[in-house]
Amino acid sequence: MPVPSASSAEPNSPRPAPAGLWRDADFRRLWVGQTASQLGEHASLVVLPLLAVLTLHAGAGELGVLRAVGQAPILLLSLFAGAWVDRWRTRTTMVLTDVGRALALGAVAVAGLFGGLGMSGLLVLAFAVGALSVFFDVAYQASLVRLVERDHLVRGNSALEGSRSAAQIGGPALGGALVSLLSAPIAAAFSALFFTLSFLSIRRIRRAETMPERPDEPRTGDDGGTYRTTAPRMWRRIHEGLRFVAGDSVLRVACLASAAFQFSFAAMMTVYLLFLPRELHLSGTVVGLALAAAGPGALLGSLLAARLPSRFGYGTVLVCAATLGDGVFLCVPALHGASAVTVPALLTVGFVFGFGGQLVNVTVMAVRQSVTPDGLQGRAAATITFAGMGLTPLGSLAGGFLAGEWGLRTGLLATAAGMLLSPVVMVLSPLARLGRELPAPHDTPPTAGRTNSPDLTRET
Repeated sequence: MPVPSASSAEPNSPRPAPAGLWRDADFRRLWVGQTASQLGEHASLVVLPLLAVLTLHAGAGELGVLRAVGQAPILLLSLFAGAWVDRWRTRTTMVLTDVGRALALGAVAVAGLFGGLGMSGLLVLAFAVGALSVFFDVAYQASLVRLVERDHLVRGNSALEGSRSAAQIGGPALGGALVSLLSAPIAAAFSALFFTLSFLSIRRIRRAETMPERPDEPRTGDDGGTYRTTAPRMWRRIHEGLRFVAGDSVLRVACLASAAFQFSFAAMMTVYLLFLPRELHLSGTVVGLALAAAGPGALLGSLLAARLPSRFGYGTVLVCAATLGDGVFLCVPALHGASAVTVPALLTVGFVFGFGGQLVNVTVMAVRQSVTPDGLQGRAAATITFAGMGLTPLGSLAGGFLAGEWGLRTGLLATAAGMLLSPVVMVLSPLARLGRELPAPHDTPPTAGRTNSPDLTRET
């Protein structure tokens, strides 16, 4: 089914309110597409490194560079992606990024099968897949606000984030299984098929998006002449997103809490991955199980995120879930050796962390979407992502330093305690006082999204 053009529907007409979220065919198409895209993305995170090791015989240094190149777009392009998404239709962005990733992984598969793939080419394609994934992830978060009614935001986010959690569990396992059963190039081709499925589903969304007014659209003045508003440069649009998040008390705290968590979590994981095999003498299989236990917990957190905030209040759920999920790692330094208690305890810690973390993620996303005007959805999401993920390299370095200077057990205790900075920030902020209803949208800055007093330049 072709997507209706902008001229086939009034862009500012009210969206029809579906009787239920899952009875909304357009939401189902978004969910199927996002699920397929997340599976392809997380499968490729395993397929590409395995292809480098098994096909190109890459060493540890080259593999580290490959992973860094694939993750670099998060830092380099998140803010730009937010400005882009706020300016264009999210559906178009998602469809184009799906096509781009399918072509990139298809090129990897073809080149790998015919022996024409080198490490430099793989680095370029890995960066391309990572960059397009940044744009898709920002776009799907912004698309929900333009697609469903405000009352369905929490349930919609719960469904989408549940899919993302399932993809985080199943995607790497599927990618590894495909490489083992077939070959790395064939596994890359299967990952491309997931992006193709996402493309086919999202392009069938029928409902026209309610787009914020673009500042460079022509306008008719009082004298009957045609004018064009002065379009702000990309850096200015990025600055508007940064200023909006920094100036809004709720979003500012969400940004600070995310930054505190990501820094401490990166430091803790650096120590944790050393603590399990060296201090507890656990095998690689058990370490993998301990890490994977967060997945089922995240699925449960996604499901309950649709119900708990409306019953107990958004602020209460955020503070309690963050305290529970972040604080559970304080139990790990008390473990000694591969005893009968150690492995069940680690599985429980991973499950509780996944549950609390995902409950926080879904709830914060709903709050952020609720208070942010449509014209700033992409930039607000990208700004918070950039602020949090931007500190992860420093956190990893800090964790390695503490592990070397203080020892693994003390370093793990210190970094786990640092994760509690995030709920402390929430407790001392307006986030903790949010009630059972989502907050109302906040005002849009005059130069962001909608232009209240446009600078009109005569169009010749």
